Amino acid sequence: MFGLKPGMHLFLLQDKFFKDDNPMDAMAILIGLGIIIVVAIVVHFLRKGTSSHVVVSSKTRTTVSPKKFNPFAIRRIASEYSLDRDQAKLLEFIFQNDAVSDPERVMKNPALLDRHFKRTFRSIEKNSNTDEDAQQSLLKLFTLRNIIESSSGANAANSPKLSENTPAILLCGKDNFPVKVLLSRGQNVVTEIPRNALGTPVRFSKGTGVSLSFFTKSSDGFSLEGQVTGTISTDRGSGLQIKHTGKMKPLVKRQYRRKQTEIRCEFFFVNVVESGTGKKSTSKLVVDSKRLVGSIQDISVGGCALKTSGTIAVGSRLKITVEYDDNYTINVLGQVIRVNRSGTGTIIHIKFIKVPRRAFNSISTLVFSYNE
Repeated sequence: MFGLKPGMHLFLLQDKFFKDDNPMDAMAILIGLGIIIVVAIVVHFLRKGTSSHVVVSSKTRTTVSPKKFNPFAIRRIASEYSLDRDQAKLLEFIFQNDAVSDPERVMKNPALLDRHFKRTFRSIEKNSNTDEDAQQSLLKLFTLRNIIESSSGANAANSPKLSENTPAILLCGKDNFPVKVLLSRGQNVVTEIPRNALGTPVRFSKGTGVSLSFFTKSSDGFSLEGQVTGTISTDRGSGLQIKHTGKMKPLVKRQYRRKQTEIRCEFFFVNVVESGTGKKSTSKLVVDSKRLVGSIQDISVGGCALKTSGTIAVGSRLKITVEYDDNYTINVLGQVIRVNRSGTGTIIHIKFIKVPRRAFNSISTLVFSYNE
């Protein structure tokens, strides 16, 4: 049998080569390692979600459990979009209520994001105890949605195609004309013939440099540079043909989403009336009794474009009234910031300077199509 040489077992037992371990030291090391492992596992599951696959065996089907809601993703999103604590909690409620397992993916898809917001919108309308509670909750919901909207910049890499019937602004030097796109093929686009303030068609020489600006349905703005190549006949009448570079430049992102529409409205001039003198002087807004009519061409909670046959000066204050439904009328105060001629009418661009809470919610509902 194999064994140790004589005296070898005594040699190995000498204190110089073998000492008794302290059992408390070993226990402390094991406890420390155990804590580190447990913490690492908990952090992993919280960050990644419970992605372990629970498989139900079958010859024809395998079912995998979905990932659970990830609260750490909401914290990252809240930081990225500069959301306050209450807004982050509201976003977490929207996603958790809809069992969203990948919030970051949803944030990059406006249509999918609106689907979840719309469900919360309907829940608020259905379950609120009073109209006051509903309006306050909707205000928070739409404020959050607009923050996300304004933070999502237009991506030039995903530039849209310029489609027919898109409203656009044709710029030539310092002049700009509202037009609609009649045809768009490759790097050639045909617009309506621009008209001046008197409604007379404007003639452009061949080779004239122009710029065409437009907004998509999600309110992302783009512009195209090009040159006039002449006029062309279409099934919708004569059009101005433009050859562009094909490179769309993103415009500055609007703060609020804007929706193209056609809504009849009434509006009234609002005058500032001063009274008193010196330190006792006061001023108040007085609505003129003369009623004017028009139609809103596009709208957001920040302003609108209104078409009318009247003459309105830049800087005018207007009270705008829209019949929202049988029980409610939207009333907002705005100021004219730009005026353009369009065929037989005038397009006035208005910035809202006072929007009541309910009007804010009603306009937002219309813009985001949550009532459809």
